[in-house]
Amino acid sequence: FSDPDGFLSLTAKQTERLKGWMRPSEFMIDPAIIRRIDGRTIKQTVVPDCSFLASLSAATEYERRFRRKLITSIIYPQNSSGEPEYNPSGKYVITMHINGIWRKIIIDDYLPVDDKKRLLCSHSQSNELWVSLLEKAYLKVMGGYDFPGSNSNNDLHALTGWIPERISIKGGSFDAEKSSDKLWAGFHKGYCIITLGIGDLPQNEAKSVGLVEKHAYALLDIRNLDGTRLLKLKNPWTDVRWKGRFSEDDKENWTEERKKLLGYDPDNAEEKDNGVFWIEYESVILFFDVFYVNWNPAMFSFIDVLHDSWDMAVGPERDLYSVAANPQYRLEVNNSGKNATVCILITRHITDIADFAENKEYITVLVYKGGKKVYLPFDPEPLYDGTRINSPHYLCQMDISDPGPNKFTLVVAQYEKTKSIYYTLRVYSSAPFHLSPITDQYSVKKKETGEWKGKTAGGHRETFDNNPLYLLSLEECSDDHSILIDLRAPKEYSIALRICPVSFVREGKEFYQKETVLYREGYTMITLDGMPAGTYSIRPSSFNSGDEGPFILGVQSQRGFTLKRVK
Repeated sequence: FSDPDGFLSLTAKQTERLKGWMRPSEFMIDPAIIRRIDGRTIKQTVVPDCSFLASLSAATEYERRFRRKLITSIIYPQNSSGEPEYNPSGKYVITMHINGIWRKIIIDDYLPVDDKKRLLCSHSQSNELWVSLLEKAYLKVMGGYDFPGSNSNNDLHALTGWIPERISIKGGSFDAEKSSDKLWAGFHKGYCIITLGIGDLPQNEAKSVGLVEKHAYALLDIRNLDGTRLLKLKNPWTDVRWKGRFSEDDKENWTEERKKLLGYDPDNAEEKDNGVFWIEYESVILFFDVFYVNWNPAMFSFIDVLHDSWDMAVGPERDLYSVAANPQYRLEVNNSGKNATVCILITRHITDIADFAENKEYITVLVYKGGKKVYLPFDPEPLYDGTRINSPHYLCQMDISDPGPNKFTLVVAQYEKTKSIYYTLRVYSSAPFHLSPITDQYSVKKKETGEWKGKTAGGHRETFDNNPLYLLSLEECSDDHSILIDLRAPKEYSIALRICPVSFVREGKEFYQKETVLYREGYTMITLDGMPAGTYSIRPSSFNSGDEGPFILGVQSQRGFTLKRVK
């Protein structure tokens, strides 16, 4: 079998050393997919995918420790025991969690080699193919061996489908003690897989401490020895390792008791640099930038998923003033216990290589109480005001202590829309819940374009009554109308609305003057329920008299109405 999509594009270093593409049978003796699952044997060569290999190492170590087939289960063909098998025809299928669902990636077994038939891609021990095939499948999706790089949250999610959480070490909100307890418990209970990332590090400092800047490391083990917290890390290069406290050269801190408890001999480790080392938690906090933690979804008893899209033409380019056109969802969590944990994950679909390389789309989820449609981004204030990030995944975690039904509104938001997007929204919960889109309840909609000009630019004080005036007439069929009125204007203007009753169709009805409480920049709105049939005046105003400019007045209702300007 030869992949009809052809060979993957190569990095400059691969191209420079490339002799050709060969099948394993041409340069290996007795090739196999996996002889022994061991993440410590994974070696990065000239492909810039350290985050993927760190993820693969960490996931493989999880499989070895807990005997759960995380990695071996995604390689096909398999035998009757579910073990991946070598296919002499060269056709393989790898399943990965891409763009919201598990997908199959079809590849052949052609691999790039140099003039000595050495692999120019990542690999494990000799005559094994699992690392090379998994890397090839992932990089086929990502555009080739010359892909622009990723992070371990994304890569581990692709390999396992586990929930990605980014814990920034350098951020001001980092709690070292709380994070330590969380990571130690999660790791040893099998709840999570962890990798670490380093950002910018001066070259001379990086060399002196044995770390690599802008690099990913796999977490293989994590221990607490009488208050000394140690992490066992692996550099995907399989060389260049830590030189500080608890390195193999540290004769002071490696007591006989510690060596025995960890089964570690620094003298033996000193003989060969395999990129695996122990490092103190305090040193990690000092030199590393982030923990990438992927949580096992099996921790949650209740899961639901929605696949959706957001057309670029719907709503404003930026949602600074209004989220009325943003996709919104109602989440009701029925908490019968003391505390419910809920994770909300949005995954933006990557549909082309340039999108993945440039990461221009910033996305998040805002969470509000109530379960009703939200129109203004900060009225009410969001319960969780998500940071817009240029990552395919954004995670919001909630702890709910109130018993009974808890209702929330989830609002998908972007920093600045540049294109239509597709996304997957997943909710994981320890308590039962219901997730559904919030649909538009108003079927009748009208807009009037107007302007404040000359005398009608009345402002909000003595000349308020000079502002434009509209009459709204609601149908006679009901005395329980629900309407939405909104006003849009240039963002440099602060604007407001006032609604007053003029007359009612039936006697004995009441409705008092309503107005938007604050003057807001560029956009304001008000929803009104229980309105009797009749006529009402609507007066749009800007804060300052003399502010001349256009505006758009909109009215939406479940029933018929008329809207006209009278002044």
